[in-house]
Amino acid sequence: MPHPRHGRLFGILSLAPLALLPGCDMVVLDAAGDIARQQGNLVILSTLLMLIVIVPVMAMTIFFAWTYRAANREARYDPEWNHSTHLELAIWGAPLLIIICLGAVTWVGTHLLDPYRPLARVSPGQPVLPDTRPLEVQVVALDWKWLFIYPEYGIATVNELAAPIDRPIRFRISSSSVMNSFYVPALAGQIYAMPGMETKLHAVFNRPGSYRGFSANYSGAGFSGMRFHAHGLSQADFDRWISDVRAGGGRLDRMAYLELERPSENVPVIRFAQVERDLFHAVLNLCVEPGKMCMHDMMSIDARGGLGLAGAYNVGQLSYDKFAGRGSEGGRPARMMVAATCDTRPVAADNFELPTPVVLAPLLGAGLVNGSQTLLSRITPLPAAR
Repeated sequence: MPHPRHGRLFGILSLAPLALLPGCDMVVLDAAGDIARQQGNLVILSTLLMLIVIVPVMAMTIFFAWTYRAANREARYDPEWNHSTHLELAIWGAPLLIIICLGAVTWVGTHLLDPYRPLARVSPGQPVLPDTRPLEVQVVALDWKWLFIYPEYGIATVNELAAPIDRPIRFRISSSSVMNSFYVPALAGQIYAMPGMETKLHAVFNRPGSYRGFSANYSGAGFSGMRFHAHGLSQADFDRWISDVRAGGGRLDRMAYLELERPSENVPVIRFAQVERDLFHAVLNLCVEPGKMCMHDMMSIDARGGLGLAGAYNVGQLSYDKFAGRGSEGGRPARMMVAATCDTRPVAADNFELPTPVVLAPLLGAGLVNGSQTLLSRITPLPAAR
């Protein structure tokens, strides 16, 4: 038989974890941003709806186990019982109503909290004014760090995000190599970052503070250090932060980006006072390296019918290849290029004009004989008719 002191000691130790609860970070349920707070309210509401079933079931489990224990000789014993309409209604009706409520809440929440949907309010009772301009932040997930570009201010930072409170933020998110997940629990839910694709997220800070951001999708050896600081600032503090970044110097152009893109772990905060124009566009279209065909150009060629087998050979090394086509690893491949693309419409079409002189040049490329086909160059479209 255990000693009474051992029982008391076990009781004290079993309650010890409760002393750690005040140190828990309840950022998801007490978020600094309106979107994250609404998402936290959905979690609370869903939990309460499910507890309507869970709590009675747990209580009845204890009640039946105690009432019909072997030692209770006074419990009613009715082996012939087989049906109760009231129990059937309770067992099936309550879960059905809860599922209907959860479905309605999920439907409404899915549409109102769609990450692609621009914000209609910055906080309860404070709608977004029609002339409000969201702060655009272009986000690139690198190995293993986060790049934030502010096109409105022409600056960029690594592993540091800042935004003024009560101003909508419009994130445009992509990745340089593998898939990641952009997540600031105090701001909004997570959303994936994928190479060659753009995802969007709309959010807002409602109170100042410094919050954690990280990748919620495993992406390799440096994943655990892929974290950043997200600052919610007053407008005056945000303007001061912008000035500090600009005063720090440094320019992020394409070549600097290619160096920054190389895998590195536990990277400290880096600031760039200037950013090359349309750098995010080049990252998104996988054509940061000079002379590289952009993905949207390739899709445009495909939409016009493609270049045939010979053209496919010509653009083979211009297509996106992390280690060969871009030259970031394994040396720089021989430069390939498309000699020309053809317009199959008649030369005398009404919507074209022929400059003087008209230059006819041979169409060059793999599988083509010089002079076998000709290309009409320098053809420009006429202005659209009004």
